[in-house]
Amino acid sequence: MNHVLCGLASNAALPSELVDRLIEVADADVAADLARREDLSRAQAVALASRVEESAAWLAYEGRLTTADIDPTAQPHAALALLCEHVDSPEWARLLAKDPVCEHRERLAACSGLPSDVVETLAADADVRVVAELALWTTSSVAGRLAGHPHAEVRRAAAANEATPPPILAALLTSEGLPPAQQCLVCDREETPFVRDPRCPRNECDLLPGDSCDGAHQSAVHETQQMALQNPATPTDAVIPFVNHPSPLLRWALAARHDLPSEVYGRLAKDPHAGVRADLAENPAIEDALIRTLASDRGHDVQRRLAHNPRVPLDVLIRLAGTTKIGATLLPRIAAASPAEVEELAQSPEAAARMLVAQRRDLPARIRGALATDPDAKVVKSIASHPGLSEAQLRAMVDRHGVRVIAKVAANPDATPALLEDLTRHEPPVQNAFREIARHRNATGPALHNCLADRRARPLAASHPALPPQVIMELLANPDWRVVEAAAANPSLPLAAMSALVPQL
Repeated sequence: MNHVLCGLASNAALPSELVDRLIEVADADVAADLARREDLSRAQAVALASRVEESAAWLAYEGRLTTADIDPTAQPHAALALLCEHVDSPEWARLLAKDPVCEHRERLAACSGLPSDVVETLAADADVRVVAELALWTTSSVAGRLAGHPHAEVRRAAAANEATPPPILAALLTSEGLPPAQQCLVCDREETPFVRDPRCPRNECDLLPGDSCDGAHQSAVHETQQMALQNPATPTDAVIPFVNHPSPLLRWALAARHDLPSEVYGRLAKDPHAGVRADLAENPAIEDALIRTLASDRGHDVQRRLAHNPRVPLDVLIRLAGTTKIGATLLPRIAAASPAEVEELAQSPEAAARMLVAQRRDLPARIRGALATDPDAKVVKSIASHPGLSEAQLRAMVDRHGVRVIAKVAANPDATPALLEDLTRHEPPVQNAFREIARHRNATGPALHNCLADRRARPLAASHPALPPQVIMELLANPDWRVVEAAAANPSLPLAAMSALVPQL
C-alpha cells in the first residue's frame, strides 16, 4: 500500500487536476479514498469506477453513479449497490439472479423491491446461502413460504425476519405445523451423528464449537428458536414458555423483549445466568419494583446495564453511580431529567449525582459554573469539556486538580491556543491530553510540535492544518505509516509537494 498516495487521495486541498492524475494511477486502496472525496465530479467518478471496479460500489451507494454509467456484467458490485438503493432495473436483477458468482446472487437476495420472477429464481437457487439471504429480507408472503424450506438454515433466516407472519414465527419455535427439515449446515458437511469439538484443529472448518446434528438438526433448531425469540414480531404467548428452557441462550433472548408480563420479567430477574439479568436490567419495559431489586444484584454487568435503563429512578441511579463503573457517558435518565431534577442533582451532597449531571452539555451557565468549582475531581472532570467555560475557569481546574482533569480540559472546544500550549508543557505530562490537543481546532504550531513527541498523538498532529508546512513534509518520511498518511492528507501540505508526490504517466 502506498500510504502517501492514500493520504493525498483524501486531502481536501488536493486540486482537481491532481485528483485526475491520482485516478490514472489508483489501486484499490487509493481508489477507496478517492471515492469518498466530497468534491469528486461525475466525470471523475465514472473514470475511477472504470479503473477500479471495487470503488464503483461505494460511488453508486453515494449517488455519484447512475445506471447509465455502469455495465452490470463488468461492474456487478456497482450494479448491486444501485439495486440495493432501490434503483428500478428489472433487467439487471434478472441478469444478476443467474450470475455464476454465488456472492453476487446472495447480495441480490438482500435487495428489496425485486421483480416477482427474480424472487422465485432466488428462492429456487441451488446454494442455500442465497435462499437464506432472501428469507432474511423478503416480504411476508415469501418469508412465510420459506419458513417451511427443507434446509434448516433458510428457516433460521426466516425466523429472524420481522416480516415473517407471526403465526409462522410461533410455529418456528416448536416446529409444529411445519414439515420436518431435511438438512442443516452440520449434516451438509459431516456424517451424523456429529458434534464439533471446541478444540477441533481443522482451520478450514467454519462450524461453531458445539454445533451438532444426529439427524434432528439440533444446533440449527436451537438457533432458529433463538432468532424467533429475539424477533419482536413473534407473538408474546408463543415465547413465554421459554422462560424455563434449559438453554441460557434462549432465556437470554427473552430478556430484551418489551412485551412480556411482569411475572415473566420477575422470573428472569432470578435467572442463574448473569447475562440474562444484565440484559433485563437495561430493558425499559421492567417496572420500578424490579429495577430496585436488580439494583442490589452484584452479577457481572447487571448494575452497569441498569444505570443505562432510561426508566431507572434517580435515587437508584445515584446509588449505582457511587458503586459501579459507569464511565464518562451521558446516561439516558440524566439526558431526560427535567430542569428541576437537574437543579436537584447539581446541588446533591452526593458527588456521584453531581458527576452524572455534569455530563450534560446543555447546562445553564449558573449550574455549569458551580460544577466547575466543585471540590471533587471526578465532578470537575465530567464538566471540564462543557462548552462555555472561560479560560480562567479552565485554568483554575488545572490548578486545583492537576493531571486528573487535564485531558478533559484539553478537550474543551473553547480552550484557547495559549492554554493548549501550556497544557503540552505540563509536568508531569498527560498522554491523553496530547491526543486531545492534537485534534483540537485551536491548537497552534508550537502545541502540535510538542504533541509530535507522543507516539499515539503523532498521527493526529500530523493531520492538523496548523502544523507548519516544513514539518508536514518531514513527516512524510516517518517510519509510522499512520503518520505518513496523515501528513499527506494535511490540507496545509504545499501544492508543489503534492504535485511532486503524484506520479505522472
